[in-house]
Amino acid sequence: MSYQQITVVGHLGRDPEMRYTPTGVPVTSFSVAVSRTWNDQNGQRQEKTTWFRVSAWRKLAETVSQYCVKGSLVLVTGEIDEPRIWTDKDGNARSSLEITAQNVRFLGSRPDGSRADGDGGERSYEGSGGSYGNANNSSANTSAGGASGGGSDEDIPF
Repeated sequence: MSYQQITVVGHLGRDPEMRYTPTGVPVTSFSVAVSRTWNDQNGQRQEKTTWFRVSAWRKLAETVSQYCVKGSLVLVTGEIDEPRIWTDKDGNARSSLEITAQNVRFLGSRPDGSRADGDGGERSYEGSGGSYGNANNSSANTSAGGASGGGSDEDIPF
């Protein structure tokens, strides 16, 4: 059951892991770290990191698995799944929000310095539409390696 749509921008905490359901549907799981920093009342720099567990399905799963690696900067839009609540081994209550990705936008370069798209632009992939294109036109019908990018920071919706 889905409650709402969410958009997060952050770095992958580990390489994506792709697997297949018993019926052969690809699904890729990855985690995204979203960090914020601020100065407290005493002028001390503080940082808080929130982790999101993300699942991508079908063609989107294959694309994320192919183009993302640990440290990649991504913008993920998706639906929030039911919260997962459990008790850890020390008896502390824990919870996790999980996202089912509908769109993944690859921002910037890979951690190794190479570009995810080969030409320096931002890339976007929408799972429902089955199209892969640049950040300015995520519904362009182009092949995975053939579209040219060219987005800017102004494309980020916040």
